[in-house]
Amino acid sequence: MTATEIEQFLTEQGHGILSLADDADAYGVPISFGYDGEWLYASLLAFGEQSRKLAYLDETDTACLTTYQVSTRFDWKSVVVRGDVREVSEDDIEYMDDVLDENAWFPTIFPPSDPMTGVRHVALVPEEMTGRKGQAYQ
Repeated sequence: MTATEIEQFLTEQGHGILSLADDADAYGVPISFGYDGEWLYASLLAFGEQSRKLAYLDETDTACLTTYQVSTRFDWKSVVVRGDVREVSEDDIEYMDDVLDENAWFPTIFPPSDPMTGVRHVALVPEEMTGRKGQAYQ
């Protein structure tokens, strides 16, 4: 995929799998994200007393986000973004919310049995973005 195709796909998708790591132990979690053409933004929610997702986030040096779309075995696209995850400052949360409103995909995020206990506003700063597509797109 070209850089333009990758950026368009990230803007259209709005959801993917964020992979985090603590040494040799990996953890992947589905997230909704917004993309502003430069950074990918997400609000990571904590449920219960301990959040494995947030614990792994604190230990991750380089995160990886994978998003994909599959219609048939020949009609598919995927994008992988690797980079540093940074906390979004209080001053930038309103901007982040605007980006999320524009192109994030939000599922029902509040399970009935687990109360939300916290949220971390983060940005994935891409160091590398790659995209692939199936034969139907050639």
